[in-house]
Amino acid sequence: MKPSDGNNNPNRSVNDAPLVSLRQVGKNYATPAGRFTALQNIDLDIQAGEFVALVGKSGSGKSTLLNLMSGIDRPSQGEVRVGGAELHQMSETGLARWRGLHVGVVFQFFQLLPTLTVVENVMLPMDFCHVRAPRQRRERALELLKLVGIVEQAEKLPATLSGGQQQRAAIARALANEPPLIIADEPTGNLDTGTAEAVLDLFRNLVGRGTTLVIATHERNLAGIDRTVELVDGKIANSARIPTAQLTQEVLA
Repeated sequence: MKPSDGNNNPNRSVNDAPLVSLRQVGKNYATPAGRFTALQNIDLDIQAGEFVALVGKSGSGKSTLLNLMSGIDRPSQGEVRVGGAELHQMSETGLARWRGLHVGVVFQFFQLLPTLTVVENVMLPMDFCHVRAPRQRRERALELLKLVGIVEQAEKLPATLSGGQQQRAAIARALANEPPLIIADEPTGNLDTGTAEAVLDLFRNLVGRGTTLVIATHERNLAGIDRTVELVDGKIANSARIPTAQLTQEVLA
């Protein structure tokens, strides 16, 4: 039997290579006031199947870190590897192609195209990356909308949906190409408490299916999280696993 890595997923081992690996990563931006350092000296591994929450105040570097993991942005220093791909060495074209196939991104403000129906929005990643035969893409999109509980909204425009429904549509779109990694930036920040909890339940179900999920959030006490990584002023201040016993108590509370 393989030794446990302390994570709540019993199928994962310390001998498994991490899905996400960052080494001495830094990110700087040029501003009118001079260079701004958003991240510095980041070392972080995330195993396949983990549910990780990045926590910290606004401006702590959470969104920047997510952008580096998803290939939306490049590090100024260091190395970023996801599933064996070296994102820090890829061309822009290579990054765009890789991102479409290997990572799904859920934004705080949904980012659904307003002139397309919900099902057409979910089909977009498949169209962009030429995944599945064209006649199969709609069927796949409808399956995903059923998974997130809004298949009856498929033919509507996003503006006619509630905030929670739009976020569910955005999650379905992020899953379109079956990526191993889902990145979510403050996915419940614009939702009421009940709707936010429903979205988090959906995330927990996805992790239960084997998806790796990393979210940025201001919430520190989320049930179902494997680990929290706290950022302070662009540095990792703390990385703590949630004990299984505590997790069980939170879920049952």
